[in-house]
Amino acid sequence: MSLQYPGYQQQTLYQAEPTMHHTLTSVRDHFSHMCKKHANQHVRVETLDGDVFEGTIVNCNKGILYIQMQMPQPNGQRSFGRPPVFNNVILPLVLYELLVITLLA
Repeated sequence: MSLQYPGYQQQTLYQAEPTMHHTLTSVRDHFSHMCKKHANQHVRVETLDGDVFEGTIVNCNKGILYIQMQMPQPNGQRSFGRPPVFNNVILPLVLYELLVITLLA
């Protein structure tokens, strides 16, 4: 979807090389198939920036990997003034930021 603004000139800042479309689509399809094959399995994911996440694959859609993370709750007590702790957070991770996905036994 694209919006048109009358009276504005458009300047292309980035345009992918023609072969990139095929390559990226192929990678995304392979990634999606692999994630669906391993749905509900525990994985460790490392991003290009070096962040590491562990969780269970919940879904994969359009190049987004959704993993459910088990967030530890501190000693089971809530204190006033502290933000709430959420358990079972689902984290969306973008395919093009991922470096390694490791299946954990």
